[in-house]
Amino acid sequence: MATTVSDGGQDAARYRSAQLGLTRLLVGDVRGLRRLIIPSRLRRSIPDWIVAMQAVIDQYARTSAAVGAEFYEAQRDAAGVPGAFTVPVADPPPDEKTETSLRWATKDVWDREPEQATEAQLQPLAVRLEQAAKKAEQVAQKLVADTGRSTVIGAVSEDAQATAWARTAALGACAFCKLIASRGSVFKGDTVRFEAHDGCHCGVVPVFRGQRFELSPQAAEWARLYQEYAAGHSGSQLARFRRALAEHDSNPLPGAF
Repeated sequence: MATTVSDGGQDAARYRSAQLGLTRLLVGDVRGLRRLIIPSRLRRSIPDWIVAMQAVIDQYARTSAAVGAEFYEAQRDAAGVPGAFTVPVADPPPDEKTETSLRWATKDVWDREPEQATEAQLQPLAVRLEQAAKKAEQVAQKLVADTGRSTVIGAVSEDAQATAWARTAALGACAFCKLIASRGSVFKGDTVRFEAHDGCHCGVVPVFRGQRFELSPQAAEWARLYQEYAAGHSGSQLARFRRALAEHDSNPLPGAF
């Protein structure tokens, strides 16, 4: 008998909660590294901070990948598919990718001539440093979460018993995440990227042969809202969908994405 899997299942929720717990620990460690940035010595201290951040992100990314692998193995066992399979665990992000992301997060801390500076770059240094720290937390979270998500997606791509994967979004997710989650199990193969913004906590649920995927009630409602208010409006679907969610979805939207 075919089993049913859903983006709103308890296993998917537990996996997302595990990644959220990992994020909380990550953010705590990232905040502890702020002391390495010395305002009077930015050009010397920020490179040292980046090296320390790379080590922390690498450590948590490996844990995120392990959590993703355990989740995939548990889902595979629950599906009862035949044959053994070893989950290919994704590597942590390359150092150059982490460095580029962190340099983006700190780009506004550097002094610029008033005529060349943006509004953010004209703020007092203390304000710029605080904003950079917040951006760095979100950058670190995405790099770590992506490693876990990539592990699940990579396994789906290589496992002959896997047919697809679906996005799982929290009730309070942004419009973009709810839109992608409403599409269900239409994703397959390593050519399909998991599109995520900084601070995204969406998860991935695999679907195996003999399983039937079913949208959760909330994702089915998001799909209905999209079809009623946004489908067919080329170039403005996301904006229309966001307005529909704000007016008709029972769960609150976070800040605009």
